[in-house]
Amino acid sequence: MLLTITTTHQPATDLGYLLHKNPARLQSLEITGGQAHIFYPEATPERCTAALLLDIDPVALVRSHRGPAGEGFALEQYVNDRPYVASSFLSAALVKAFNTAMNGTCKDRPALPEVLLPLEATVAVMPAASAEQLRRLFGPLGYEVETETHLLDPTQQEWGNSRYFTLRLRHPALRLQDLLSHLYVLIPVLDRGDKHYWISQEEAGKLLRRGGEWLPRHPEREFITRRYLRFAEFVNPTLERLLGDEALDEETPETIASFSAGTPEYSESAAEAVAPADANAATKQNLHDLRLDRVAEEIRRLGAKQVLDLGCGEGKLVRRLLKNGAIEHILALDVSWRELERAQQRLHVSEMPPRQRERLTLTQGSLLYHDARLAGYDAAAVVEVIEHLDESRLAAFEQVVFARARPCAVLVTTPNADYNQRYEALAAGDFRHHDHRFEWTRAQFTAWAEGVAEHHGYRVRIEPLGPEAPEVGAPSQLAVFEQ
Repeated sequence: MLLTITTTHQPATDLGYLLHKNPARLQSLEITGGQAHIFYPEATPERCTAALLLDIDPVALVRSHRGPAGEGFALEQYVNDRPYVASSFLSAALVKAFNTAMNGTCKDRPALPEVLLPLEATVAVMPAASAEQLRRLFGPLGYEVETETHLLDPTQQEWGNSRYFTLRLRHPALRLQDLLSHLYVLIPVLDRGDKHYWISQEEAGKLLRRGGEWLPRHPEREFITRRYLRFAEFVNPTLERLLGDEALDEETPETIASFSAGTPEYSESAAEAVAPADANAATKQNLHDLRLDRVAEEIRRLGAKQVLDLGCGEGKLVRRLLKNGAIEHILALDVSWRELERAQQRLHVSEMPPRQRERLTLTQGSLLYHDARLAGYDAAAVVEVIEHLDESRLAAFEQVVFARARPCAVLVTTPNADYNQRYEALAAGDFRHHDHRFEWTRAQFTAWAEGVAEHHGYRVRIEPLGPEAPEVGAPSQLAVFEQ
């Protein structure tokens, strides 16, 4: 894992003063899981390059319980990309190695931190969904972005390129402090793995401190904030401090996800709010409303009296269910306490007549852990939730809902990946929302649903949701499981 920073400022060796590291000496620091080495491959008055090399020991990571969970294959804890790929380890090493420069101080040259320098940074290598994703993150900050792709396996060229890129950033006039802050925030945003340390409220403070000057103006600010904080429950308060109420505008389709307790809440994805290029007025119907209306209609058809809304978010489905007089009680569950508070406000729970209020329970909980409160219900709605879970955790979800809670009927909706090609806003291979962990084709969803039904004693019916298009089907899909 290697980062180099180069300047041609005259004299270029001022870089050593800024970094508070002598170009004539190799320096090594102990970091989590290994060592960081700082050295200068070149140091002349015309051009100076500082390098930060991380030597991560995967065995040490396992011993410190900071390695991957090992769910992918038997040796994943020991054989993984952590030693080689830019991640939260590099971000943490930046602070430890260059803390003085990141704080904008220079004892010997007090005015030097404010000087705008021609800077070039190279990171080998960065994980990213695409080269375009790297450009979207760094381009708005004024960088010329150059990427180099790498084959997945040079001996098997037909396998194509990997998801790793060598990233080169060039800026004609920038403070070194700003470059380091940009890298500090954006490197862990691109890292698909978890941070190697616990995400606490302190992380929000770090983000505000390092990104407060530039992040509010960044067009990808919400994506950056959610990924940096790993969808913890303090994402929204952090966005509020960065952007004010604009970040949580009621009319903005967004996914507000929280993994601190296990499973996400959700809302309509932003990509789906953009109609396909050839759409007519009918296809511009709000897809999320269509899903909710269809699920509410199916629950009415089933004659359910006791209903679960699992992943209730701000309560849009609950509002529809309360209009069904046949339903005696609704338990609406979400992992985020903040979303439950929003649901209380938007449903005007405090103003409900007592009898209506008795029909509704809003409660916090996760769909990945057994919860005795979920047992004994006639129907459960799981609308746009499963795609926010890692596929490796779906087995836990199935146990909680289908094996332990066992409602008489379960209604599950999820996007149809076949349809994605009709959204102009989506590049090939992109998901409809940055928090989706997977998106299934119709065949994949059918295979999963039929397997769940067979294993847990349900029969299943699958239907399209939304206007159907030739060859790609409808934008969303619904599975109705009945015992």
